[in-house]
Formats: sequence, structure tokens, C-alpha cells
Amino acid sequence: MAEPSVIKKYRTSLENAKSYGEIWDLVKDNVEFSLHKRRSGMMLFLDDLPIQLGAYHPIGTNNIVLNRRLVQTVEASSKSQRAVNALIYNLLLHEYLHALGKYSEIDVRRQVYEIAYKCFGEDYVVTALAKKSPWTLLRGIPLEAVNSPKRVMEIVKDFEKTDDYVV
Repeated sequence: MAEPSVIKKYRTSLENAKSYGEIWDLVKDNVEFSLHKRRSGMMLFLDDLPIQLGAYHPIGTNNIVLNRRLVQTVEASSKSQRAVNALIYNLLLHEYLHALGKYSEIDVRRQVYEIAYKCFGEDYVVTALAKKSPWTLLRGIPLEAVNSPKRVMEIVKDFEKTDDYVV
């Protein structure tokens, strides 16, 4: 586990995050800290997916597609921005590990928990969601409330800050 000062820094960063890009920066930092791996040039798309699907990474791309409907449902039902940020963090971390070449769902879920534990400690919402399931945030929400009409997929601008220029 990280030093208490590092854990506090990571917790504060997540709690103060105001955008997908800020949470993404934390995900990348945590993976580099834990696994010494990094990948740049990722793009984030928001789409209304079935509620059972949090996000996905199409193999061979630099894309992550996040379930906008799931995030908005948790936002609407949660009194805690920390819980919403923890959900987004867990989903992005999971897909980032796939983008780094980890394809086994069982191994990725285990690594999400290990990274959360190492960076945030055991007694924190990120680690609890990684251990149980992000869908614990949906407990008590009628699934009928989650079914809304499908909207157009959108790209998240300023998701990843990079100095790399690709031609």
C-alpha cells in the first residue's frame, strides 16, 4: 500500500475532480505508480448503453466508451460526488487495463481492486466499489427509471491532455 501521504493525495484528487479528464489523469497516474505502465492518446466517448455494461474498450483502438446512462443514473440518485467520481474511476481504470493489453475479465477485476487498494487504502469508496461491484450504487433504484431513449454518442473533449502530435 502507498504511504499515507500518497493515499491522502490520491483521495483528495478524486474528491476534487470536476471532469472526466481529471479522473482520467488520476487513473493513468495510479496505473503508472502501481504497474509502471502508461499509454497515451486515449479518447473517451459517452453512449447510452444497456445498464449492465459500464464501459468498453474496442480492441485495437484508442477508444473507451463509457455508459452515460449509468453515470447519469448514479449522479441523479447519489448525494455524493465522491461516489460518482469513484464509479467513473473504476470504469475507466478497468477499460484502461484492457487498453494496456489485459484481456481476462477476472484478471482485470482483480487488478482494479489491487490498484485501488494500493492507491486509496482499504476504507475508501473506490476500493469498496472495486471489491464488490460498481453496480452496488444502483441498489434501490428501479430499473424502469434507467431506461431512457438512446441519444447520439458524444466525444469528451479535453479528455486527455497530450503534447504528442500525430499526423
